[in-house]
Amino acid sequence: MHTLSLHAIPNIPEINPGDDLAAILGDAIEATGLSLQDGDVLTSAHKIFSKAEGRIVRLSDVTPSQDAKTYAEELNKDPRKVEIILQESTRVVRHFKRPTQNEGTMICEHRLGFISANAAVDESNSSTDETLILLPEDPDASATRMQEALSKRFNAEIGFAITDTFGRPWRLGQVNVAVGLAGVPATIKEQGNSDAHGRLLSVTEPAFADELAAASGLVISKAGQTPVVLFRGLNWTQEASSAQDLIRSKKEDMFR
Repeated sequence: MHTLSLHAIPNIPEINPGDDLAAILGDAIEATGLSLQDGDVLTSAHKIFSKAEGRIVRLSDVTPSQDAKTYAEELNKDPRKVEIILQESTRVVRHFKRPTQNEGTMICEHRLGFISANAAVDESNSSTDETLILLPEDPDASATRMQEALSKRFNAEIGFAITDTFGRPWRLGQVNVAVGLAGVPATIKEQGNSDAHGRLLSVTEPAFADELAAASGLVISKAGQTPVVLFRGLNWTQEASSAQDLIRSKKEDMFR
């Protein structure tokens, strides 16, 4: 029988700019009595990376543009926050405010290519009022540095994924998705394989990294301070990968 286990890593402290995040995570893993083994995969909410890398903006330092003020008035948002959203975006895809909403939403194409609400600019899990947390400058590079550091410390071949919480078109609620990858396949290409009845698979390509990210949400919570999850028992092959591999190309995007 194939057995998969998920362990939320506890006792990760509040992260501050400049912290040695690899040392902190390594110590937290060891404090649980665990070690890393070949084939393990770790996922982490992006915010601890963003904080360690100083991707924090104080609203008092922001001067909103006229575009930001226009959106802010229509959406009942802080114009300083809107300014940062615009700076993190290549375009605003949609913006709306329902009558029942206190504050409207901006659906944006992030500079990294992801489509998400408010360009992933977030106020939750910020230890200081009047601050915003942005995605890491290069989540793939952040994941790679962490993978290399932990692989060396534990002498194990592991994978690492950085996640964020996105909404989904046509479905309610949010799930975690992968925004940074190291070693973990973005997708598993099943084309050319057969199903249980011998039928040839022609289009099946599970989003392996996003499946990991979504599963991590089952054992972590925003209030739990357990942003890191250890997966053990997965069947996967390490490869050079990028979260960019999960973004549909413009020529294949029927909804753009």
